[in-house]
Amino acid sequence: MEIKLWLNGKAVRDDVSPDMPLLEFLRKQGMYSVKRGCETSGCGLCSVLVEGKPVLSCTYPLMRADGTHITTLEGLEKEAEEFGAFLADEGADQCGFCNPGFIINVIAMTRELENPDEEDIKEYLAGNLCRCTGFMGQLRAVKKYIEHKRSEGRGE
Repeated sequence: MEIKLWLNGKAVRDDVSPDMPLLEFLRKQGMYSVKRGCETSGCGLCSVLVEGKPVLSCTYPLMRADGTHITTLEGLEKEAEEFGAFLADEGADQCGFCNPGFIINVIAMTRELENPDEEDIKEYLAGNLCRCTGFMGQLRAVKKYIEHKRSEGRGE
């Protein structure tokens, strides 16, 4: 079957199997930030944005993405690099394997929620698993990043 979509702002058209998951398609397109983890929607490693909303691409049917705009970490380099510096400053990027899915979700959260508090952050990011950090460094990084974004908005 033919699929047409926009991947990181670029029009893509391809013949694909109707049962292909979005994850497999994205990796074939060279989007290696999209990681394979549990393949059951339980870890968040495969997170991408479809029409600006985070989805778990390992169980998202590719055909459902026909005609949509998909964004991977490769399409968010500036924002990802900015937040990545906060992760590094907090020592929260130990092995880095979970970072792409985590960063995608943090960026989505900052776009969706105006002033998330700690409970909002924990709830929004609950589906992202990290086996290295214990999440405290990540939580500190997210809070500092949000405060940084607020101060930018105020022109400080």
